[in-house]
Amino acid sequence: MAKKLFDYQLDEPVEGFFLLKDSEVRIAKNGKKFLAINFQDTSGEISGKFWDASDQDVENFQAGRIIHLKGKRETYQGNPQIKIQQMRLTHAGEPQEVQQFVEHAPLNTQTMEDEVNQFVFAITEPNWNRIVRHLLTKFHADFFSYPAAKKNHHAFAGGLAYHTLSILKLAKSVADEYPHVNRPLLYAGAILHDMGKTIEMSGPVSTTYTLAGNLVGHIVLIDEQIVEACQQLKIDEQSEPVLILRHMILAHHGLLEYGSPVRPHIMEAEILHDLDELDASIQMMQTSIGHAEPGTYTERIFAMDGRNFYRPTHDQTKGDLDGHDGQA
Repeated sequence: MAKKLFDYQLDEPVEGFFLLKDSEVRIAKNGKKFLAINFQDTSGEISGKFWDASDQDVENFQAGRIIHLKGKRETYQGNPQIKIQQMRLTHAGEPQEVQQFVEHAPLNTQTMEDEVNQFVFAITEPNWNRIVRHLLTKFHADFFSYPAAKKNHHAFAGGLAYHTLSILKLAKSVADEYPHVNRPLLYAGAILHDMGKTIEMSGPVSTTYTLAGNLVGHIVLIDEQIVEACQQLKIDEQSEPVLILRHMILAHHGLLEYGSPVRPHIMEAEILHDLDELDASIQMMQTSIGHAEPGTYTERIFAMDGRNFYRPTHDQTKGDLDGHDGQA
């Protein structure tokens, strides 16, 4: 059986077929072009640089293509890296199906749909329920197939729905513990908070940001969709319940410098922000720890202030998503 990217140890020769998740043309100090690449398979992604790239190389090695790679597993500034020795496009009879290299959520689509729907049933405020159902229907296919991010947390196919479901389960625990929490509001906010990423990003393969994603962002994009849903469903968009629901989404990044146009001013909005941060952080740590050997540190996690984390010598758990390669 062919090795996956994270099966290779430090200084071990690498050879196999991988997906070019990202391939960006840059200029080196000597003025020559090179490609900053992220290689991907179902175990994750590792970066590499293809030096002295010709115009033909730039044309051949575009994001979304499958290549055959020969190289060596190294580290650079504490992060795993592939030193590229030889790279070519695949030939006839070699792997051509992109999906076999794409990392998937631990749960399959049907399971996530069923579990999310159970939470929808618990949204007992009529207009919140109608808005959530309307938008889930509108963005259904993308919501259950898109990643939650281009990089960092839940950056795999189905990651958006999986992240949402994780927050819903955490929200249930919080609401069970604290009876004064408005459960329907927290559930509605959790389901909608990142749904704008179906407009912000291009899809689950070689994910990029759309023009709307770069210029507007997912928070404003889904707020616009809520307003539009209200208009179509004949719901007063200036009513207090709708304004409260919109506040949940607009405030979920917590701080203005992190992209929220307003800070949380409702208890459930603060809870949603905290649960969002918690789930994203745990997923990033879990994935990085799964790529580290017991008794070593993980790679530095950019989204967690560049910190790395120690994996204790007695820790024999996988810690990542291997073995849960659920297919949509």
